Amino acid sequence: MGNRLVAYLVLGTTLIQVSGSVIRVEGEGQPAGVAPPSIAGDFLPPPEFAGDFGPYKSPLVFDDGRPIRDSAAWRERRREILAFWHGIMGAWPPLIDRPRVEVLATERRESFEQRRVRVEIAPGMTTEGYLLIPEGRGPFPAMLVVFYEPETAIGHGKERRDFAYQLARRGFVALSIGLDPYGLDPAADGIEVQPLSYLAYVSANLYNALAIQAQVDPKRIGVMGHSYGGKWAMFASCLDERFACGVWSDPGVVFDESRPNVNYWEPWYLGREPGKARKRGVITAESPRTGAYKRLVESGHDLHELHALMAPRPLLVSGGSEDPPERWRALNHAVAVNKLLGHDDRVAMTNRPGHEPTAESNEQIYRFLEHVLKSGRPTDNR
Repeated sequence: MGNRLVAYLVLGTTLIQVSGSVIRVEGEGQPAGVAPPSIAGDFLPPPEFAGDFGPYKSPLVFDDGRPIRDSAAWRERRREILAFWHGIMGAWPPLIDRPRVEVLATERRESFEQRRVRVEIAPGMTTEGYLLIPEGRGPFPAMLVVFYEPETAIGHGKERRDFAYQLARRGFVALSIGLDPYGLDPAADGIEVQPLSYLAYVSANLYNALAIQAQVDPKRIGVMGHSYGGKWAMFASCLDERFACGVWSDPGVVFDESRPNVNYWEPWYLGREPGKARKRGVITAESPRTGAYKRLVESGHDLHELHALMAPRPLLVSGGSEDPPERWRALNHAVAVNKLLGHDDRVAMTNRPGHEPTAESNEQIYRFLEHVLKSGRPTDNR
């Protein structure tokens, strides 16, 4: 099938067709939570992975072995999971209630306004990015788009990574932000957390920056990213339940030491350990695990625990080489949590052969976001 996006349906495999440059909201008028036909199959694992939970421990069991049987128990268990991960990665400092947003320049592009902005992301720290606001009356749904730098997502970078630009054309407010992971050193600023958790903390402040914009509906703010940005977006959406949804493009959604790009062990993600340095690259006897990553892996924890924290908020894994269909074994645990809470069609996955986004995989992202943030609005963060 080449590079065509595969969406698994009950009766077989369907290829998604992209309708040229026509931009529309499919599923408008659908009851809340009912996915339109073009994405309905994305919420179903392939038959060979249906009901397969792999080697991952169920998040529907307390640490002391008690099973989770209702939503009240899940809320308690959710707090337990969150406390454990923050305990391993380091506690966040207080969030900034109203981050400063300074407009540096304004430009009209097609059907939206593009603002170059300087945003407060942590106490005493700012970064520059782009705020794209569609024409018309709001409030609009909004997406935080994260990557190495903010230009790519507005269309001034690698092909098919112009997520903020495409979302603004579709009637979303989009905030494009970039930070270089190799230059992150939260401890230098007195914040003792693992860098990937720090990025999630930054995103929580960026949520606040978006929520105070008059054109934004604060109940309809999501976060997305590709590759490194996918890791960032996953931790951001899982660790802050105010995000209405998450889209994670091929980050590697579980720990996998057989894949060099699923490199959560690196010190710029979860492997930071003061006084210890390791050679960059895969885990070896000469370059062992370090930091929070070492503690998580050696105590039997994995990222499916974070996925569970998304429930009942929708998530989409736009999978490529790092997230093939067998990742459903981990995602099925989030499906199980949603079923406990009375929700279907909250966990979706698409697949493409390679790591790079394709026109088809991006179109599925936009249709997913139009569904969960525009048409049926099925999100309820409580």
